[in-house]
Amino acid sequence: MNYDSKIDVTENQGSGGDWAGAPPVGETEQDRTSRRWWLIAIIAAIALATGIWFAVRGGEETVATGASDIQTPAVTVIVPGRASVEGEITATGSLAARRPMPIGSVGEGGQVRGVLVEAGDWVSQGQVLAVIDRSVQSQQQAGQSAQIAVAQADARIAQANLDRALKLVERGFISAADVDRLTATRDAANAQVKVARATLGQLQAQTARLNIVAPASGLVLERSVELGQVVGGGGSAVLFRLAKGGEMELLAQLSEDDLARIHVGVEAKVTPTGGNQSFTGQVWQIAPVIDATNRQGVARIALPYNAALRPGGFASAVINSGQTVAPVLPESAIQNDDKGAFVYVVDGKDVVHRRAVRTGIVTARGITVKSGLDGSEKVVLRAGGFLNEGDKVKPRVVAAAKSNAAE
Repeated sequence: MNYDSKIDVTENQGSGGDWAGAPPVGETEQDRTSRRWWLIAIIAAIALATGIWFAVRGGEETVATGASDIQTPAVTVIVPGRASVEGEITATGSLAARRPMPIGSVGEGGQVRGVLVEAGDWVSQGQVLAVIDRSVQSQQQAGQSAQIAVAQADARIAQANLDRALKLVERGFISAADVDRLTATRDAANAQVKVARATLGQLQAQTARLNIVAPASGLVLERSVELGQVVGGGGSAVLFRLAKGGEMELLAQLSEDDLARIHVGVEAKVTPTGGNQSFTGQVWQIAPVIDATNRQGVARIALPYNAALRPGGFASAVINSGQTVAPVLPESAIQNDDKGAFVYVVDGKDVVHRRAVRTGIVTARGITVKSGLDGSEKVVLRAGGFLNEGDKVKPRVVAAAKSNAAE
């Protein structure tokens, strides 16, 4: 009886019957609670792992596509093509007199007795600019004038002696030899008169050269002489500087490439620094030599006189260089760094590449590109500063005219 009861209890526990929930023999309440929490944790972990697995497997393609869309930036690009642009060259340089004329003393020199003009005055050819002391020269002229009078008196006596001899020769009182001698004496006296007059003319010319005169009409630029100053002869010192005809010029510094694009006779607009007024001139000479140190040459732009054009001043010039055909880009498309100007070009695979360019003139339509582009490329219009070589982008092409209007 007791044996059968023991077997029933064992079978009920093993078979999961009514006694399945009964605790094993010897198990405490704390053991049952711990076991329950372990079961809950295991079930939750299995459920979480299953959810993650389905989420990853089911949404893998969607997540990849979304990430790709977020990381690939969209950029606006243009295809500039090639446009005909009226060429202009911008240059700077200094103003100067086109024909500067230094003036000094060409005579013997001496003490300055009077200065008759100031810097900024207009003078005419032959006008006296300054007077040099001539007291010694005046006395020399007076003495030479007296010598002429003496020579003339000797010539008159010689002529009278000859006339008397010719009357006596017919009577036989004077020989032919005496007549020849008196004729020679008369001729010598007349020659002495000519010599005296020539000497006086020389003294007068030397005295006249003491005056400092203007060799041509023009504008007095500098006055470097004062009253009472002693000046030397031979033009050793510059006393005045004159701009012939008042004509001015701009010595524009240009690169080799720019010099090759212009020719004598092209118009240029010159604006002095600090002023708003511009003056129209013409290139009248192009330097035949290039400076080996800076690879630049000088284009000389002739300008008419104006008080605003002061020699030695600084000015800028815009020179007409004719039409040129080149790509034109908005300013936003061109980047600059220590390596120079560049743009970003998008290739057929929508990958960005850096392209070095040389910029030209700036027009209302944009900046011309002299080299680096042929006009068929897709050029990033904006946001170039946020891109790098090899970046993948989504290009959006706009018309060049529209991009210029947007700018």
